[in-house]
Amino acid sequence: MTMLEIRGLEVSYEKVQVLWDVSFSITEGEIVTLLGSNGAGKSTTVKTIQGLLKPKSGSIRFMGKPIEGLPAYRIVGEGIALVPEGREIFPKMSVLENLILGAYARRAKELQDDNLAWVFSLFPQLDERKKQLAGTMSGGEQQMLAIARALMSKPKLLMLDEPSLGLAPVIVLQVFEIVKKLKEDGVTVLLVEQNIHHALEISDRAYILEKGRVILEGKGSDLLNNHYVRQAYLGM
Repeated sequence: MTMLEIRGLEVSYEKVQVLWDVSFSITEGEIVTLLGSNGAGKSTTVKTIQGLLKPKSGSIRFMGKPIEGLPAYRIVGEGIALVPEGREIFPKMSVLENLILGAYARRAKELQDDNLAWVFSLFPQLDERKKQLAGTMSGGEQQMLAIARALMSKPKLLMLDEPSLGLAPVIVLQVFEIVKKLKEDGVTVLLVEQNIHHALEISDRAYILEKGRVILEGKGSDLLNNHYVRQAYLGM
């Protein structure tokens, strides 16, 4: 079943157009990755899906329902959650307080205790540090908290914007393992990444953006072996 379908999406910041006729889809249960260099339009795409930016034109359908133009809180209520680039946790609040803020939607509040148990099973270090101020944790732990907070809304689709950015290599591997585990738990994932090799290894399918346009799409394994991708992005 198609979970998310985007057709002809065009987005501008004031008078500067950033996305041009972007179209792609995600099937329920997939890990799909948007790849590309800085400025390619990846973050703009997920922010538009989340309702943080308004499209100039095009359509966004989630579970068959048009959502373009809905406010962000309504889109969270529909079952989409975004882990933003840079984490954006609340540093002067405890780990537990950050997590509870992620469960503000009515559907999530009813499941708050179950969701807490779930995220603590995924991230046991957060359970151990639930009373600790979030700002005192390492960058890797803060990224885990940002992911866990988004999961507290019990999303059908989780969008991760550059989750490996600025993390040590060993933590990067942990992040990608978590993404794989989320798929096993039934969460559909849209991953935005510059770490192309790791992202393609775990992706069912991927789309490559350049200058706001989709230039390539295919299975993760196929793109990993694509001559253009290997030359332009992997230096091979």
